[in-house]
Amino acid sequence: MNPQTTRLGWIGTGVMGRSMCGHLLHAGYSVTVYNRTREKAAALIAAGARWADSPAEVAKQPDVVFTMVGYPTDVRSTILEKDGVLSGLASGGILVDMTSSQPSLAVEIAEAAQARGIQAIDAPVSGGDIGAREARLSIMVGGDEQTFQQLMPLWNLMGKTIQYQGKAGAGQHCKLTNQILVAGIMVSMCEALIYAHRSGLSLENMLTSVSSGAAGSWSLSNLGPRILRGDFKPGFYVEHFVKDLGIAIEECKRMSLDLPGLVICEQLYRSLQAEGDGRLGTQSLVLSLARRNQIDWPT
Repeated sequence: MNPQTTRLGWIGTGVMGRSMCGHLLHAGYSVTVYNRTREKAAALIAAGARWADSPAEVAKQPDVVFTMVGYPTDVRSTILEKDGVLSGLASGGILVDMTSSQPSLAVEIAEAAQARGIQAIDAPVSGGDIGAREARLSIMVGGDEQTFQQLMPLWNLMGKTIQYQGKAGAGQHCKLTNQILVAGIMVSMCEALIYAHRSGLSLENMLTSVSSGAAGSWSLSNLGPRILRGDFKPGFYVEHFVKDLGIAIEECKRMSLDLPGLVICEQLYRSLQAEGDGRLGTQSLVLSLARRNQIDWPT
């Protein structure tokens, strides 16, 4: 994989996808892009990306096509349905879906791709908008291990922690594990901030004290200050987090697992979404908790 000989396609230029694709362009790769809203790809086109009018059109020339869309339904329509990636990508090509999606769908895509002589990789990421901008995402990969190794030069342009997880669907299972961890941390962080506020503590001083100890976390260090500033712009949308937690609950049912903490977290985030905050960042959970406790939190 090198910029002189490898042609890339990218579908999905949202909060994270735009930055991730930008790193590939900046490294000198030829990239063809598609997004349902062309305006969201304008900066990439200005930087040298070629525009295509459909996922299939994106896939006609490249050796590797990346998808980074919203929901499993979007993944299915973008890849499997008429005018999708698999209808345009030639045998020998590689498809990389970086959407957080269903493990079973990743397996279905891998099987459909294999029937066409294509390798399909599921590679969801963690790190949010900051990790995407700074090219230090954690990338969790499922699929053929040789293909995973072949793509290493591209992984390294987007992330810092790149780990092969196993066969098709394993990357998605790892991402769901990540989301279960994050959900619990986010709920406890927002509840702690509400408690500290009501008790009269200086929230800035409190964060300084607890961030470096056993209570410290990426969320506390990066999203805690955003909450204090009233900054609820999305690094990761609430509505996408609700989607991921719902998929995790579905997988728990399939595997006969009872994870009550996960269910509570999903209910809290679903309530936040129902209150009209689905397009805010996950740190906005503090707003729902503040409303429950009649606290006027700055926005």
